[in-house]
Amino acid sequence: EVQVVESGGGLVQPGGSLRLSCAASGFAFSRSDMSWVRQAPGKGLEWVSYINSGGGSTYAADSVKGRFTNSRDNDKNTVYLQMNSLRAEDTAVYYCARGENWGSYDYWGQGTQVTVSS
Repeated sequence: EVQVVESGGGLVQPGGSLRLSCAASGFAFSRSDMSWVRQAPGKGLEWVSYINSGGGSTYAADSVKGRFTNSRDNDKNTVYLQMNSLRAEDTAVYYCARGENWGSYDYWGQGTQVTVSS
């Protein structure tokens, strides 16, 4: 059974930090590219960041570049999203998905809520 479980969300003040985790099982995690996607209230899905299977290549959306860092631990079947200098516009449900880009995502987690507010 495939499981993708995000955690680490919460309420944080502007300028603060959070680290999201995504624990996966039931598929070949160490051979899988992974992505983070978010959905802000009332808006569509937005790609946030990508990391390749080995962890040596990452990409981030312009809106989070320089503030968010994607990493992974293949021994723990987990990917991480370190989010620094958070802004109100980062408020969203954050999802972890297997795949490189739109159209290739096949496994998704249930999402974790991130709220940036004073």
